[in-house]
Amino acid sequence: MSFFQDPPRLGNQYDDDALLQSYLARTLPEDLRRALTDEFRELGELGGDYFYRFQLRDRLNEPELTQWDAWGQRVDHIEVSPLWKEAESLAARRGLVATAYEQKNAELSRVHQFILNYLVQASLDVYSCPLAMTDGAARSLLTLGNTALIDRALPHLTSRDPATAWTSGQWMTERTGGSDVGLTQTVARQTPEGWRLSGTKWFTSATTAQMALTLARPEGNGPGGKGLALFYVETRDAAGRLNGIQINRLKDKLGTRKVPTAELTLDGALAIPVAGLTDGIRNMAWMLNVTRTWNAVGSAWAMRRALALARDYAQRRVQFGAKLADKPLHMDTLAGLEAEFQAGFLLAFRAVELLGRMEAKAATEQELLLQRLVTPLAKLTTGRQVVHVTSEVTEAFGGAGYVEDTGIPRIQADAQVLSIWEGTTNVLSLDTLRALAKEGALEAFFHEVEGRLGQTRDAGLRPCVDAAQGALEHARAWVAGAMEDPATLEAGARRFSLTLGRTLELALLCAHAQWCLDHGHGPRSKAAARRFASHGVDLIQPAASLEDVRLLA
Repeated sequence: MSFFQDPPRLGNQYDDDALLQSYLARTLPEDLRRALTDEFRELGELGGDYFYRFQLRDRLNEPELTQWDAWGQRVDHIEVSPLWKEAESLAARRGLVATAYEQKNAELSRVHQFILNYLVQASLDVYSCPLAMTDGAARSLLTLGNTALIDRALPHLTSRDPATAWTSGQWMTERTGGSDVGLTQTVARQTPEGWRLSGTKWFTSATTAQMALTLARPEGNGPGGKGLALFYVETRDAAGRLNGIQINRLKDKLGTRKVPTAELTLDGALAIPVAGLTDGIRNMAWMLNVTRTWNAVGSAWAMRRALALARDYAQRRVQFGAKLADKPLHMDTLAGLEAEFQAGFLLAFRAVELLGRMEAKAATEQELLLQRLVTPLAKLTTGRQVVHVTSEVTEAFGGAGYVEDTGIPRIQADAQVLSIWEGTTNVLSLDTLRALAKEGALEAFFHEVEGRLGQTRDAGLRPCVDAAQGALEHARAWVAGAMEDPATLEAGARRFSLTLGRTLELALLCAHAQWCLDHGHGPRSKAAARRFASHGVDLIQPAASLEDVRLLA
């Protein structure tokens, strides 16, 4: 009789997630948690069954660009995958963006929204990309206060009706560079019809969106970021024609291949200034604040998906006379990955909580300082973790993990972008230093970590508390000394920022583990905290010679 290996299967992504269950029990008031349970369970079922099976069937369908019609007219039409078309409708109907703006649950509205996305997005082929930018655009318009644009766009960006819902693009990157947007060459010119933009955007994700926020330099403005302005662009006119936009090609990417990332030429695109004619980068920061939070939670759901498949496969795959689940070395590997996932999940959702409190105007001054720091820390720390976890999961499947039609390689390929999008690890490490430069920010961070560690009483968690406290003190001492030498500070910024991120993760994991022990949710998170601490949280090295750095670079 021939052997055929059973593929991994998923269950309900709400019911099967012990960490999520305990997090919601700890974070949400009981009446709210009960009221949301059916909604969460429905999304969990869709994520683990219907959309997961759809995703596997839809694997080979990718966006297609048709630049010309049969009669020679330039049309620049992008056809997205069947799954993306259905995801578009689901996102509107289920309020995957709208929930945050309806504010039915005040400061917990962001937790509600991101749990919905966490439950289903891993099966939607990175449809989270346009949703993140849509969310960021809505928040930017509201914060910057352009009433006309709010009235025009916000009802579409936050609509629950698929017929009226919009998504938004975020067009920043040009040929001159990715992170250094101060080099933007797109020019804005005042004309009788309004402002028109001319230039090339080198990476534009979600190019099928109905609108975008983009940077351009008004004629006569000086160089650098100060001279840029943030503009609102609707991609098509009332007749459905592209608004001075040409789609040159779609990018051929390692992962996120379902996302229609394009190179655009803006050839007199009509645009409206969002908030004056300068300070575009500063104004764009409101969008990044939201999209970086999406990125961190996206890392969490990608790790969760990879591990759910690996654990199920371990129960099905027999090697050398036993299931993988019965082999101590294999399970030890998965246990280490689970610890990284739990830590990353808690850090990502701490960023979510702080964002929600800020938007609901419930945040204290200390929480506002913490939010500005935790957002880049959450993004950069989880971005590194998800690359590691998904790579290990690919290996855990052996040869099957390297075969495209199992769906496993796509998880790893898509995860790689999460350390790049919205700022690379190094760029965000420098952003962390800028956040710390604000008076009181470092103290707010120390207070957060020490407060979480102070909630931890179990003797078995004592080594974890000691590890976090040791890393915290080392970070405090290092940054105080490095402030005297800008080159040393910059060279060590990555290790310092990852130390802060992992230290906060361990503190959050300790406090959550203690809560679980106290409230009948078992010792699983305690085991995760102990394992995570053993991986190392203090990544700051002894002062390295800058000459050695130059020789080795």
